[in-house]
Amino acid sequence: MSKTKLSPIMAGVMNWGIWDKNLNTKEMENMINICLENKITTFDHADIYGDYTTESDFGKAFASSKIAREKMQLISKCGIQMVTENRENTIKHYEYSKNYIIWSVENSLKNLQTDYLDVFLLHRPSPLMQADEIAEAVLKLKSEGKIIDFGLSNFTATQTELIRQKTAISYNQVQFSATNFQPMLDGSFDYMQMHNIRPMSWNPLGSVFREDIPQTHRLKKLLATLVSKYHLGSDTILLSWVLKHPAKVIPIAGTVNVARIQSLMKAVELELENEDWFAIWSESIGKNVP
Repeated sequence: MSKTKLSPIMAGVMNWGIWDKNLNTKEMENMINICLENKITTFDHADIYGDYTTESDFGKAFASSKIAREKMQLISKCGIQMVTENRENTIKHYEYSKNYIIWSVENSLKNLQTDYLDVFLLHRPSPLMQADEIAEAVLKLKSEGKIIDFGLSNFTATQTELIRQKTAISYNQVQFSATNFQPMLDGSFDYMQMHNIRPMSWNPLGSVFREDIPQTHRLKKLLATLVSKYHLGSDTILLSWVLKHPAKVIPIAGTVNVARIQSLMKAVELELENEDWFAIWSESIGKNVP
């Protein structure tokens, strides 16, 4: 069970830095404050974001803001080794040795200018990961107060069980949306509910606004009707669809659009009718449910 209380929707900072928006320190500080003002108190990081630079950029903004640490929750991940001038890697790979995990968490703490991570995740599974070694690292980090909760990201149910046999798992961050709904069909969400593991959803709006294909055409047509019915935006309705699943999924919203941030929590308040939830799923698959 998790010891950490996260906001029902989290802010994803992947695109805040040089990978996309390239926010400066003042702009990032302002974005942190806007999120907090709108009850988005959890910030989702990974060491690799911005080619290993976004954590540090966020840390400078956080320090400048003078916001009390207990008013927010910080998540980070490690394990992906990218080929970049900021690392001496010759090929993309994964690293989960005990020493590396501990070093990576300590490096994230330094970059984020904090003493602890509320949640620490392994970013992607590796065929070479050793559950005993991972558990040893997690135990040490927890005992030293450097991480509160531990979890995974993009792990299948069996990969999760491999690690869970050795150490407690509180979260698994997976791709889940109206257009990428496999976790609710392949046993992933069933497994998480059985073992009190809370799912986080990256890309919770899916491909609805990113792709021009028959699936997204069908969904947009339906969403136009639902917007009129609920008097809320399409993105709010799609987030509500994710939130309705009984696994208690926490969506990660990557937007830096102030108006959208201000409307995010409306998805938490919206109770989609069951038939509308199934209508969205039906339009996504292009036929009635089985």
